[in-house]
Amino acid sequence: MVSLRAKFFMKIMRLMSMKQEGVLDVEKQRKDLEGNVFLFKKPLKTKVQGYEINDIPAEWITQKNQIEDRAILYLHGGSYNAGSLNTHRSLAARIGKVSCSPVLTIDYRLAPENPFPAALEDAISAYNWIIDYKKIPPNNIIIAGDSAGGGLTLAALLKLKDDKKILPAGAVCLSPWTDLAITGDSVKTKKDEEIMLSESEAQQSADLYLKDVDREHPYASPLYADLKGLPPIFIQTGTAEIILDDSTRFAEKAEEFGVSVTLDLWQGMFHAFQIFGNLMPESKKALEKIGEFIKKIFS
Repeated sequence: MVSLRAKFFMKIMRLMSMKQEGVLDVEKQRKDLEGNVFLFKKPLKTKVQGYEINDIPAEWITQKNQIEDRAILYLHGGSYNAGSLNTHRSLAARIGKVSCSPVLTIDYRLAPENPFPAALEDAISAYNWIIDYKKIPPNNIIIAGDSAGGGLTLAALLKLKDDKKILPAGAVCLSPWTDLAITGDSVKTKKDEEIMLSESEAQQSADLYLKDVDREHPYASPLYADLKGLPPIFIQTGTAEIILDDSTRFAEKAEEFGVSVTLDLWQGMFHAFQIFGNLMPESKKALEKIGEFIKKIFS
């Protein structure tokens, strides 16, 4: 049952016409995301320290009563062409709060100026920075992200595995975009329920990010990868989004490869609904479940 507060926000979002149809305007998409930040406040007494990691802006987010020898690397969403430290600071901080963990967020390079694999390279650099600079071992690191950042999270796991690096303890993916070939049935069956994304926007975003790269490249679309040997993965998504099948199909495939995967579906929720933090009961409860998973992994 969707809460009254969630229904209110969903109605407002429909009136705002969040979905982009027609030719994708990247600058408008970036501006719109930045313009909505005022809604999302980070928890009180959150400390944000700026860094640069190989010329990429980054933030180390901490709060009281956190365990200092662990970390979450958070990768923001935005279709690989939008989003920033600013747009996802609140969500990253709230995940840090519920998990009692410091969080590193990065302004990874965006398409079309910096297409694939720039974002993946930056994610790997950030992971190595936590190990080398913060002296936190891989078994005390979790990689997390939403939407494109969720897909990037899984791509980072695959790249680290292929490079024979020590993998993090686990991963958290919120509404992950795992199939840039966009073949899931939900793209059609959920189009009327979806309030955040359109198929046209997703297709054009994939083109901008990949250019001439195969859309089924495993580092772009983890759905098509060999998933054997990946650490525990927590996937949380709403049922009212066009890339729902990106979560359900990936979870099914991960299980086939023997990966410990938890698929947490939220009835009637929209894409990346967790960003609303304490504004909606669903978002608050969903974040608490993320915190429980992370604490269990680190225990």
